[in-house]
Amino acid sequence: MSRTDESTRVTNSDQARPPRRRRGPLRIALVVALSVLLLGTAGLGWIYLKLNGNINTFGADGLSKDRPAGATKGENVLVIGSDARTDGNSALGGGDKGDIGRSDTAFLLHVYADHRHAVAVSIPRDTLVTLPPCKLPDGKWTRTRPNTMFNEAYSVGQTAKGNPACTQNTVEKLTGLRVDHTVVIDFKGFAALTRVVGGVNVCLPQDVYEKDLNPNRATRGGLLFRKGEQKLSGQRALDYVRIRHGIGDGSDIGRIKRQQAFVASLVKKVKSNGLTPTGLLPLADAATKSLTVDPGLGTAKQLISFAMSLRNIDLHDTKFATIPWRYQGERVAIVQPDADQLWAALKADRTLDGTDAGGKKGGQTAPAATSPGIAAEVSGDGVDVAVYNGTTTRGLASRAATALTEHGFTVTGTANAVDRDRADTVIEYGAGLRTRAETVARLFPGAELNSVPGAGVDVVLGRSYAAQGSTSASPASTPTALPTSVARDARSADDDVCSNLSYG
Repeated sequence: MSRTDESTRVTNSDQARPPRRRRGPLRIALVVALSVLLLGTAGLGWIYLKLNGNINTFGADGLSKDRPAGATKGENVLVIGSDARTDGNSALGGGDKGDIGRSDTAFLLHVYADHRHAVAVSIPRDTLVTLPPCKLPDGKWTRTRPNTMFNEAYSVGQTAKGNPACTQNTVEKLTGLRVDHTVVIDFKGFAALTRVVGGVNVCLPQDVYEKDLNPNRATRGGLLFRKGEQKLSGQRALDYVRIRHGIGDGSDIGRIKRQQAFVASLVKKVKSNGLTPTGLLPLADAATKSLTVDPGLGTAKQLISFAMSLRNIDLHDTKFATIPWRYQGERVAIVQPDADQLWAALKADRTLDGTDAGGKKGGQTAPAATSPGIAAEVSGDGVDVAVYNGTTTRGLASRAATALTEHGFTVTGTANAVDRDRADTVIEYGAGLRTRAETVARLFPGAELNSVPGAGVDVVLGRSYAAQGSTSASPASTPTALPTSVARDARSADDDVCSNLSYG
């Protein structure tokens, strides 16, 4: 029988100013990475020697021995923002826990195989994930830590330099994508870069005061930013991207969206300035002085070679998005199967609008309909599931059962649910069966996952599934497409700076 009665739905500059409490770290590390990617068209050899002295690398010995297979098409670059208090970062607001390296920012930048499209996917700091085994300074490895905040990965080992390898392991575990390169950038590098480019345009929906930056202040304090469009650099740029309470809904998600808009504005500024030999050295110098990278990007030649391979990416085709999410108490939970659909689309080199961008460099793209659906990759081998019709549409459970069987699932039975007025499809699962439930959910886009007492995995179909059509065709016939929430909320680098001012 259905367990639907037992389930519960998861609800879903740099001007001087008074001293401030040190706050959370900068979450716009992608600024430097994307700027490095745009570093020029000619005359680069003369700066290699100078830049080589700037770049630090982290060891690859901390990377997992159980990594996803290498991508056959595009490349994935993990960009991490560090708030270390060393090397002058403390004066800019970095760090608040001694000398322990911390990071609350991460972007996975997917560069499509055609080298004409790119998308940066933000992972919120409070996202609950599974931290895989990570290497400690004494050479030992930690145990797997489920249901842990994402930003804790960088602090594993409690060292001043942080643990970028652990964050990379965590992202690979989360996405199933192999990370080709990892880049870490600190406060100092960001501040210097915004000065070198001559400031970055931003647009605020209202006046912002010191208390908005530091909510512990007793008074409103002085005016930090006036309402409207303006140009910021250095410490003021840092203050802008760190503000949470003075703009929008005050959430960290809102701040992420604002920072994505800042990155887009910076990329636009770098391109509009042009990249002449005279302007190139200061920009490259600022971008590399505070970088820590994996050995594969450990020289200026490697960095710039990678940058030049991406010089043809247009502003409109440079996108910024956030992993599908919902609140779980004070934390952030990942929405499935939407997130898995996102990773599968990136692996298949599908853009946010479903276009095939997996062709050869400079090649033409093809519409999404020419490629098999993401659901075709789902294997239900060894997974038992029961199907219940939560609507008054006849034959719905049989249609879903057919689709499941086509993908190798074992359907243990079909029946009508107690509640026949379900709007949305729900996947219910017993203790220890979440992974199997997530696999089932990949055939039911938008379905909600609910943990309930008992054993087994049940699909309770809603009207949303009935609306997909009355034929018996399986979801595998649906063209590859990303979740609508991802495409709807994405931002392009050429969007107007004053659009979507609330940022959440």
